[in-house]
Amino acid sequence: MRVLLPHLAAIDIDSVDATAGGVRIRASPLSTSASCPACDVSSKRVHSRYERTLADAAIGNQPSLLVLQVRRFICANIDCSRATFAEQIEGLTSRYERRTPLLRKIVEKIALALAGRAGSRLASALGIYVGRSTLLRLVRALPDPPTTTVEVLGVDDFALRKRHRYGTVLIDMDTHRPVDVLADRKADTVAEWLRAHPGTEVICRDRAGAYAEAARAGAPDAIEVADRWHLWHNLAEAVEKTVAAHHYCLKKEPELEPEPSIERTASEQLKRVAEQVHTTRQESSILAIRTKNRFQAVATLKNEGMGIRTVARQLGLARETVRRFYHANSVEELLGAPRAGRPTMLDTFAVHLHERFNDGCTSAAALYEELQALGYRGSYSSVRDCLRPFRRIGAAPPSTPKVPKVRRITSWMLRHPDNLTDVEQIRLKQVLASCPHLEAAAGHVKSFAQMLTGRLGERLNLWMSAVSADDLPQLHRFVRGLETDHAAVLNGLTLPYSSGAVEGHVNRIKMLKRQMYGRAGFDLLRKRILLSG
Repeated sequence: MRVLLPHLAAIDIDSVDATAGGVRIRASPLSTSASCPACDVSSKRVHSRYERTLADAAIGNQPSLLVLQVRRFICANIDCSRATFAEQIEGLTSRYERRTPLLRKIVEKIALALAGRAGSRLASALGIYVGRSTLLRLVRALPDPPTTTVEVLGVDDFALRKRHRYGTVLIDMDTHRPVDVLADRKADTVAEWLRAHPGTEVICRDRAGAYAEAARAGAPDAIEVADRWHLWHNLAEAVEKTVAAHHYCLKKEPELEPEPSIERTASEQLKRVAEQVHTTRQESSILAIRTKNRFQAVATLKNEGMGIRTVARQLGLARETVRRFYHANSVEELLGAPRAGRPTMLDTFAVHLHERFNDGCTSAAALYEELQALGYRGSYSSVRDCLRPFRRIGAAPPSTPKVPKVRRITSWMLRHPDNLTDVEQIRLKQVLASCPHLEAAAGHVKSFAQMLTGRLGERLNLWMSAVSADDLPQLHRFVRGLETDHAAVLNGLTLPYSSGAVEGHVNRIKMLKRQMYGRAGFDLLRKRILLSG
């Protein structure tokens, strides 16, 4: 039977047998001659014959084996160094291979997509039996993609081991394909790569100083572009610190009018009683007692001259825990600020709880059942302790709305006004009206956002001058960072280039790392990054 396989190799099919292990196909080549691989001289003199078994793509989800009657020829060139040679069928066989090229490509694709164990399970479901180590070995054997001149290069780091080891990924921003992966993020390594691959005209990078130094050393003529997302992220960090520094302005209680003196006295007395109850509970809590005992034990061993490691081993504590106690000046430093201002499960139901108590319902059990019906999931003791200072005064003060958290206020300031709800816009206006510093910071954020989205880099210097004129130390540090990287920042706010494609590949690298569970070496990760993108 003469057929033309999809492999583009004409062979004679002698038989097709269905066995317990799959499909076995016996065949022989149609050609009557073969060329010597050493001298390329054609020969028809057959020296011997032998069977060669190749694994092929599955047929009907069953493994298939191709058994070929292969001939060994005598070289017709008497000057050739080889006396005999085995014939190879183009598109079907290659030296030392036990798989057809089609099957090898299928297995390589599976290995690049899923790596070892997962790839082996998928291959078995498709009728291809291959081990996980074989899959990894095939990936390592793949050649690197050819490196051409990269005019617009994207550079960013990724964690090989978070907070310990980092690598660098280089992306061609025209094709959005990875060009190379470096084993570290040092300036010398990146600069050496840039010198070895000249022709880069634009380098898109984050705000890291190492990459800026590498660009100046390896490609001094290239234009550096600071990524706009990183600029906005750095501004967001500065804004959050600004909000945290002025958050106390929002916690100040409004001054009460002098007329209702009785209500004011009751409110102040209630507050003092509540603070006293909280302080007593905090000092007698299990956590506070344990902290005091540990601090005393660590301080005693420290005075005896023991180091952190010895103290940790003697007390049976973690080294980081001992280090925190070891360097603390007092136990109050470890206990930290009181937790009265932190959110609790009762905050959502505070208004209802205060109103019902003033209406005459003072039973903690009854109020606890009412709150449970409204969705409260806290404990009965929390409700009972909350009512305790109310009983001493005989009334509950009006429940005041909670001050928004720092991150919530920061989010309102950083989002576009059209993306805020009506309630969020009102709350933001109230916050800004309570603190002129936050109002000034919000104005600077708005101006920077317009400059960023409209790529109005010519406004950068004026914006930096305006921020420096205000009393905003956290934003001043952000401005000083812009000054040290002024040229790249100006290009980032003016030119259309960005590192979006680079960030996408960094996200893909995280997925590849999770597939490999950190057990594979850097060489295998590099191959998968370059070839599976």
